[in-house]
Amino acid sequence: MDVAEQAVVTNQVKDQIGERCQKLFQDFLEEFQLDDQQKYLSEVQELIRPERNTLTVSYEDVEKFNQQLAVTILEEYYRVYPYLCRAVRNYAKDWGQIPPAKEFYVSFTDVPTRLKVRELTTAKIGTLLKITGQVVRTHPVHPELVSGTFMCLDCRTIIKDVEQQFKYTQPSICRNPVCNNRSRFMLDVNKSKFVDFQKVRIQETQAELPRGSIPRSVEIVLRAEAVETAQAGDKSDFTGTLIVIPDVATMASPGARAETSSRVKGASGYDTEGVRGLKALGVRDLTYKMAFLACNVSSSNPRFGGRDMRDEEMTAETIKKQMTDEEWQKVYEMSLDKSLYTNLCTSLFPTIHGSDEIKRGILLMLFGGVPKKTLEGTSLRGDVNICIVGDPSTAKSQFLKQVEEFSPRAVYTSGKASSAAGLTAAVVKDEESYEFVIEAGALMLADNGVCCIDEFDKMDPKDQVAIHEAMEQQTISITKAGVKATLNARTSVLAAANPIGSRYDRSKSLKQNISLTAPIMSRFDLFFILVDECNEVVDYAIARRIVDLHSRLDESVERVYSVEDITRYIMFARQFKPKVCLLILNL
Repeated sequence: MDVAEQAVVTNQVKDQIGERCQKLFQDFLEEFQLDDQQKYLSEVQELIRPERNTLTVSYEDVEKFNQQLAVTILEEYYRVYPYLCRAVRNYAKDWGQIPPAKEFYVSFTDVPTRLKVRELTTAKIGTLLKITGQVVRTHPVHPELVSGTFMCLDCRTIIKDVEQQFKYTQPSICRNPVCNNRSRFMLDVNKSKFVDFQKVRIQETQAELPRGSIPRSVEIVLRAEAVETAQAGDKSDFTGTLIVIPDVATMASPGARAETSSRVKGASGYDTEGVRGLKALGVRDLTYKMAFLACNVSSSNPRFGGRDMRDEEMTAETIKKQMTDEEWQKVYEMSLDKSLYTNLCTSLFPTIHGSDEIKRGILLMLFGGVPKKTLEGTSLRGDVNICIVGDPSTAKSQFLKQVEEFSPRAVYTSGKASSAAGLTAAVVKDEESYEFVIEAGALMLADNGVCCIDEFDKMDPKDQVAIHEAMEQQTISITKAGVKATLNARTSVLAAANPIGSRYDRSKSLKQNISLTAPIMSRFDLFFILVDECNEVVDYAIARRIVDLHSRLDESVERVYSVEDITRYIMFARQFKPKVCLLILNL
């Protein structure tokens, strides 16, 4: 028997609430049934496979089984989480052979408590909750040390299972009673436990923003199977808990280092200890920040009831399976509508008078074209780019705003206030690891969606050049700061521009009326020109429409189809890739 094991008899305090939760949660996994079958048995048997380690549990099922267990998980989530993972491990052990060192994790869905990013306060630390936001930055996946095995370099004693808390934590003292080593330890990588770890930054969505506020952001920590489930630009729900972690970036800043560089020596030459495991940082131990430890990531804008799938795995069949019978019947009825084109236009833009051609063009852009690949492997884009050129007060910005609200994945930006990096992608340095990571810009956030750029003519020419590649090749290439990457930007661009002198001159050509370069003009498929004519009949009709909207808002808006129906129909129609047949070619 090892000397350290003889000497150290640890009196660990038993957490009665945690152990009770473990027993109840194991009972729940064994006894909860759906249609006279154990609901989670097949999923637990899947966990025996080497690549799987996380069991997804519906919180509503736990509530139905035991209300007290559900309340304890909700209020004391961070405290009881290790015990819930232990319960999953014990249950999996009953149904198959599992490696002794394999770790198991639990993730929850259908959690009732949904909060905004700015509602995360210290009172919520440790509780189970769900937050919503848009992913703006993703970091590479790293291995994180969960439980370390150390060897004392003085007496060669092995110290097992040293728990790591969001920072590399060595043992405080060697367990051998005759060895007083406190600092010289070596990590045994082969006997330590690691887990996949990824950091993601999310930001408040525009709809949640209070008046006059700057969007707040929070860092999300993803582990195990949750890594790589959130991509830049996604609007997602994150289920997990708010935690407090050491703010390593602040501790490493030059000012803090200068202030706290003097190490205080204690009795017998030992360094004084602050919070255990952070003693190497001196008196900076109390520098903390809040982060969100997520166990589950799901899309917050499911298009029709079910989960929101990646565009790569979408097919007409899978979309149809997600619809209810009433929804499918509505799509079928819309497909039989003889005047569907006109009805869709009036339903999409009910508050804008006239401009029917522009409405039709934007509708075609939302439906999209068919991307093709030539025999040589050259990709031909299927997305339509539209530029609306017109006099002031001709509802250009209104079109852009309507599309942004309607489209499930759309980004609205102003040309004058956007830089090249803001439109494409920026390479920024991470505060903690000092690695360079890519932060998504507007075109990357709108991947498989629409990017609305207002005041396009006011953009700096060198910023316009940055989106040449994104508009034609639909990729963004970056080579800077040691980062070389080609990113997808499969987006349609809807731009609005004013003519030179703010009035469109009919005696000149389109090229002479707008201050856009020839390369950028060639990348737009449709140009629409809006001229503010002095016509008494048209002006009266527009004025009448505006007065109707202000006085009878709900009654004056006439929609043939609801926005949800149109979204569903467009999503279904985009899955079909029509081809031009020989009969049409001969016409």
